[in-house]
Amino acid sequence: MTPRISYLEFEKPVADLDGKLVELRRMAEADESVDVGAEVAQLEVKSQKALADLYEKLTPWHKAQVARHPDRPHAQAYVDALITDYVPLAGDRNFAEDYAVLSGMGRFEGRPVVVLGHEKGHDTTSRLHHNFGMARPEGYRKAVRLMEMADQYKMPVLTFVDTPGAYPGVGAEERGQAEAIARSTQKCLNLGVPIVSLVIGEGGSGGAIAIATADRVLMMQHAIYSVISPEGAASILWRDATRAQDAATAMKITAQDLMELGVIDDIVPEPLGGAHRDRPAVFAEAKAAIRKALDELSTLSPEEMRRHRQDKFLAMGRL
Repeated sequence: MTPRISYLEFEKPVADLDGKLVELRRMAEADESVDVGAEVAQLEVKSQKALADLYEKLTPWHKAQVARHPDRPHAQAYVDALITDYVPLAGDRNFAEDYAVLSGMGRFEGRPVVVLGHEKGHDTTSRLHHNFGMARPEGYRKAVRLMEMADQYKMPVLTFVDTPGAYPGVGAEERGQAEAIARSTQKCLNLGVPIVSLVIGEGGSGGAIAIATADRVLMMQHAIYSVISPEGAASILWRDATRAQDAATAMKITAQDLMELGVIDDIVPEPLGGAHRDRPAVFAEAKAAIRKALDELSTLSPEEMRRHRQDKFLAMGRL
């Protein structure tokens, strides 16, 4: 049985065609004497063409919608697909466990690795449990703890980035949110082992870069990565959140723009219509990209990795 697809607003032409396909198939199931094979084949072609036409000319705002799609695979899905012998590790050894940050150890194609990621959840209950992927200070302090472990045992670090930003609540600020983000970013820069980050959905502000200051920063084809959300930028620049589309275009948030600007290192292809439409294909592409990055970094000494990583981020923004 084909899984139900949730359509975004701009995908309405495709949704209408797929709705007609469903009706034709139901008609054929209800009356076997009705032959709808030719009509179904014709509509399938039209639907695929309509989808291809839409995704060929996605705007930055459309990409933001795809990156936030409720059915898009999150960090736990990538871990389940790519990491074997995974053992979750919890707590910052100071205050609490932060369920917005997934953390643990496992093997990537047989190589021992430390894994970190933002987990948003997939339904109302799990999204509340994971705080919609918005980490508190203890989440970043937990990340620092695991990165120190990775450094001690010479294990590469893989991070899966997907957050609208760090949690801005009063309690988080009281417990040192900015300091925790800065410490995590600093730890990334000083690691003597490879660190590879994959932006799988949203890469929002310091909440993202705290675990994405990596040797190789990869982005899924329809992910976004920005210093602030389009809605937040529109509220600040124009005092009008409805101008989020303008902000998305102006901020250069797409993987393609960021690749051109030198902010990221590679783009991981997604199937037509986004990562949620074909998860096995997405995981295969992600695995290949991570493998390539780790292979390239395996020849560098700890000193070379630190120097190249720090030079890379210090060079950003220079004319």
